[in-house]
Amino acid sequence: MKGLKTQDLVLCGLFAALMGVGANLSPFLMIGSVPITLQLLFAILAGAVLGSRKGSIAMLVYVFVGLIGAPVFAQFKGGPAQLLSPTFGFVLSFVAVAYVAGKWVGDSQLVKPKHYFMAGSLSLFCNYIIGTNWMYFALLLWADAPAGFSYGMAWGWMLAYFPLDLAVTALSFFLVPKLKQALRRTHHLNTEM
Repeated sequence: MKGLKTQDLVLCGLFAALMGVGANLSPFLMIGSVPITLQLLFAILAGAVLGSRKGSIAMLVYVFVGLIGAPVFAQFKGGPAQLLSPTFGFVLSFVAVAYVAGKWVGDSQLVKPKHYFMAGSLSLFCNYIIGTNWMYFALLLWADAPAGFSYGMAWGWMLAYFPLDLAVTALSFFLVPKLKQALRRTHHLNTEM
């Protein structure tokens, strides 16, 4: 990967691994048939801490590792068959989530609280737009949609997850500055040696 240093590759790998852990921290907590995960948090952190390019690369690595068969998706699932899952759009959305968070926070030098708010809000918006639309079309076209299924119903289902996703997004506002500061400190120590 052109222009990436060893430290960048390690950090991308670390965030890809954190996504796998975040997907399966709570395998028994479910709302309907959808597991509750911390993937949104780690996707926002990847972009906001690493920047848009490296954060997106970390999420692409996570998606690729899962699609080749490693059980890193929610409920320890993996493999190309996951592309047909109604919830796979949320997995794909993490690439956009990291990119957007990185553009608002990770790539800029002057970051204010409003930037954290915008990064989290727009990232959550990307997650819902991509994931919910994928779910709608998957259920409509190749999965078994319930009787009377509609686009509004798909969005209505997301209301159950919104408070938790909002809390996770707010947690990212608190964690990002601390992680960025720790990363700068570590980088400074490495350059002194």
